[in-house]
Amino acid sequence: MVIQVATNFGLINRTYVSDVLNAQKDTETQWQRFEREVKRLNAEADEGVVYKVLYLGRHGQGVHNVAEQRYGRAEWDRYYASLEGDTHGHWADAHLTPLGVTQALGVHAFWAHQLAASARTPAPQSYYVSPLHRCLETANCTFQGLDLPAGRSYKPVVKELLREVLGVHTCDGRSPLSLLRAEFPNCVFEAGMSEEDELWEAGHRETDAEIDARTARLLDDVFGNDGSSFVSFTSHSGAIGSLLRVLGHQEFRLATGAAIPVLVRAQRRQMGNP
Repeated sequence: MVIQVATNFGLINRTYVSDVLNAQKDTETQWQRFEREVKRLNAEADEGVVYKVLYLGRHGQGVHNVAEQRYGRAEWDRYYASLEGDTHGHWADAHLTPLGVTQALGVHAFWAHQLAASARTPAPQSYYVSPLHRCLETANCTFQGLDLPAGRSYKPVVKELLREVLGVHTCDGRSPLSLLRAEFPNCVFEAGMSEEDELWEAGHRETDAEIDARTARLLDDVFGNDGSSFVSFTSHSGAIGSLLRVLGHQEFRLATGAAIPVLVRAQRRQMGNP
């Protein structure tokens, strides 16, 4: 299944508990009323329970996506994915294609529409990005230059745990940190990130269980340390699929440049003594 960004981000027109005491409900947009409901849910939540809306966006088309289409999935996985490129282009830590840039700018235009008075979709309060080049490009193309509300400016934080499935495929290896910092000076790279990529292995491709454990740690970090209610993740098809599995959500295969919002209820678990 391929999901594209839907009209009004797919928000269903419905009533909320918070509408009862909302004197402005008849003049507010659906998204404004939904934001008010999220605030109510958090205000009335039991101790250890928190609600967040995650905007999950996949990067635009990369050079590796074109190569996979050229050779077919079977041959790509068997041979070409372990190369760094071919006569058509280089795909180690793949960059966006011109179409990929266009797709990301299309999401920028979509966000500009959603932020306008006709929709008033809540802007992200936090922005997390995979350190792979195509995601850094996509996030900047998408969010830079938007008319964002006060207190919700675009300040991307780069997290290793948000990466695509690790190993074997060179497109999923990371460039040296110093190069990424030089090319993306607006990004904050999380503390402890190594100069060279220490996670990617040429001889082992991450299993579903392994990536699910990794994205679960990411969610634990974000839900445990970030007080934002509306959070943007710019990532990859495999990583987003893993996030959805970990959340117990229906798994979607997002097209390049596509995005979905997900409302999440999280509850802190008390760990017993060993």
